[in-house]
Amino acid sequence: MKYIFITISFFLFSNFSIAQNSFIKGQVLDGASGDPMEFTNIAILSPGDSSVVTGIITDFDGKFNINVKPGNYLIRISYVGYKDRWRKIVVSESGLDLKKIKVSPDTEILTEVNIDAVAPLFESDIDKRVFNVANSIVAEGGTAIDLLETLPSVQIDEEGNISMRGSGDILIYINGRPTNMMADGVESVLEQFPANSIEKIELITNPSSRYDAQGTGGIINLVLKKNQADGFNGQINGSIGTRNKYTGGINMNYRKGAWNFYGAYNYQFRQLFRESESFRENLVGNGSRFLDQDNYMENYDESNMVRFGFDVDMTENSALGVFFSSNIRNGTRDGVYNIRHQNVNRAQDSLYVRNRDETQNRTNIEAGLNYSLNIDTTGQKLFSQFSFSRDEQETLEVFDQDFFDAGNNLVPQNQVNQLFDQPRFNEQYLIQVDYEKPFGEDRKLEAGYKSTISINDREQVFSDLDQEIQEYVINDTISNRFLFDEGVHAAYLMYRNSVNRIGFQAGLRGEATFTESYQVNLDSTFVNNYFNLFPSIYLSYKLTEKQDILLNYSRRIRRPSVWSLNPFINAQDPLNLRVGNPFLRPELTDSYEVSYQYEGGNLFFTGSGYFRQTNDVITRVFSLLDNNVGLMGWENINTRQTSGLELITQYSFASWADATLTTNLFYTKLFGDNLGEGFNNENLSWSMNLLSNFAIPKLFSVQLQANYRGPIVLPQGELEPYYGVNIGIRKDIMDKRATISANLTDVFNSRVFKIRTEDNRFIQDRLFNRETQIFTLSFTYRLGGFKDRNGKRDGDHDGDDMDNDMF
Repeated sequence: MKYIFITISFFLFSNFSIAQNSFIKGQVLDGASGDPMEFTNIAILSPGDSSVVTGIITDFDGKFNINVKPGNYLIRISYVGYKDRWRKIVVSESGLDLKKIKVSPDTEILTEVNIDAVAPLFESDIDKRVFNVANSIVAEGGTAIDLLETLPSVQIDEEGNISMRGSGDILIYINGRPTNMMADGVESVLEQFPANSIEKIELITNPSSRYDAQGTGGIINLVLKKNQADGFNGQINGSIGTRNKYTGGINMNYRKGAWNFYGAYNYQFRQLFRESESFRENLVGNGSRFLDQDNYMENYDESNMVRFGFDVDMTENSALGVFFSSNIRNGTRDGVYNIRHQNVNRAQDSLYVRNRDETQNRTNIEAGLNYSLNIDTTGQKLFSQFSFSRDEQETLEVFDQDFFDAGNNLVPQNQVNQLFDQPRFNEQYLIQVDYEKPFGEDRKLEAGYKSTISINDREQVFSDLDQEIQEYVINDTISNRFLFDEGVHAAYLMYRNSVNRIGFQAGLRGEATFTESYQVNLDSTFVNNYFNLFPSIYLSYKLTEKQDILLNYSRRIRRPSVWSLNPFINAQDPLNLRVGNPFLRPELTDSYEVSYQYEGGNLFFTGSGYFRQTNDVITRVFSLLDNNVGLMGWENINTRQTSGLELITQYSFASWADATLTTNLFYTKLFGDNLGEGFNNENLSWSMNLLSNFAIPKLFSVQLQANYRGPIVLPQGELEPYYGVNIGIRKDIMDKRATISANLTDVFNSRVFKIRTEDNRFIQDRLFNRETQIFTLSFTYRLGGFKDRNGKRDGDHDGDDMDNDMF
């Protein structure tokens, strides 16, 4: 490892003596709002034949810096949904600073009816797809989970787990930082964020060496709203949904000179039901032949989330940012389990009625700072950040269980009362440094270092009521305490270059992982330290100005989570237990992908063929114990192979209407014979997602989203297909200072998850239904320098006079 850090240090702090060309630099701004325009295409063209000399996209601040030889050029600034800007330029040996360049939205004024342009939903970069979801209608009033379900390639299963292209283990980022996940995992974290607090979502299906190697299915980055416009601005929003769902929030921003202050508060109260059914036929043993169960649960969740921070331009070339967020969440759950044992004739042997009351209190805080430095005018940059997060949770479940015999008579002496106390704690520390160094027009070197340290403490105390003495007695078999620490220390090098029509990017990331788990009750320690290298290669070929071919390869890792490692027995349902496996090994995935991309006029199309091979696959395995109790555990199986084809088409019918259709066809094979017979499986599956927008301001805007997901293969069965449709409508009022909207999710109430699991000991069918058919009314009011969906402010006008402000 020391050689990697020496290499990184050399690239970070050495002075390179390679001769430089001249340069062109500037910053692209939205001509209406003044906001920086990230990911804007900058093309430098030959004035003779308009052939492309070089090009770049702007960074997150809308800035660009291109190395070119002195001479005469044409510059073209282009962004989907905005007018192209052109100008002849002369570059001297001392370079050319174009300063602030403003571009205006490309709207169309028709004679019979006024039409607003639909904001571009989808943008594509070399290693990611960006979805602009700030104005999503169908998920308004919901949470980040509801918003993710509307995106192409993304699926959410019955337990809130996320997958892309049929592959799970997705790494979730918030503003480019990994989330502090504990307790209930991904779903619990994402439910803290209202959908209207999110500006855009980045899907990174095959990440480069720049990114964390964790996440074999890819990375999803949620970028939260934070305005950069001068002066005071913000928005107030609120919503009300069927069956007691309320949200409200305020997002404020003040920018003056070099300082930018921002803050937000969001409140949520959501009542949701969850129900499940399970029917199991036991093929062995002397117990009851059938187990028939159903469960109904009402969840009441309330959360208060606060975010604030500031950015300051310390000098012309350096900036400092400080951020803080906190979320306090309280919840209660009331439910009942009906557990029926039935004989071979389906007559009742016995019935358990198990009532569950749960209270949960959770507090999460995160704080950090970042610093960026433009070292010189050649584009040499340094970025660093540090963050700390802490998550605490206290959960208490109370169970009251009655027993009925074959004649459905209550048997009082078999009554059971239990307490399930689960205190949990987690801390995470992150430190990161990234460096960029351009060489000439097309070459660039990147290097970086990152450490992520997580400390987890999970405890559960399970107690049974002694009916004779009427006191609770701790059950030592189920009670336990599990400590798990993980440190991941990484360094990477990446180099990119292009020659004529061919471009390439190659990188290598090294990650050293140190883990230690300790079971307090058993006084047992398990240490698992390992080091892995993660290469990534991207090759591109520009067929024409509008067509590209891209090939890439990367290696990824899935480290076992605390949830899957934790050896606790989860006894919420005494006949369907869950337990973790502290000896799980990490799984490694090699991903290959070839893509074709076309972008021209009103059409954007990309087609991708991909293949993934995963070794030591981490998967859930169901087994039936001799007493007919089901046990869900975690194991490593040998291999999973996935081959697929994904097609994405975005078409703008006019400036007021567009549609994006995503189709994903994939074939999966599982090889799990290391666990014994019956763990090999394979199937062909597919998914489709349609998202369409229509915008007619004098009437309303409409958004329609529909998706279908085919069967998903499991080692012991499959997840059956499902589909869903969402629709939303929006109208601007009060001279476009406010917006009202309404949406209905899961129009046909069809999003029900069904799973079949089987082997030579049992056959089991399960059904899970979360409340998804929800009608929501929302209201948003914009303060200060408000913007409508086209980015225009009150009093702004289109026209050629914008050219005078550009250069």
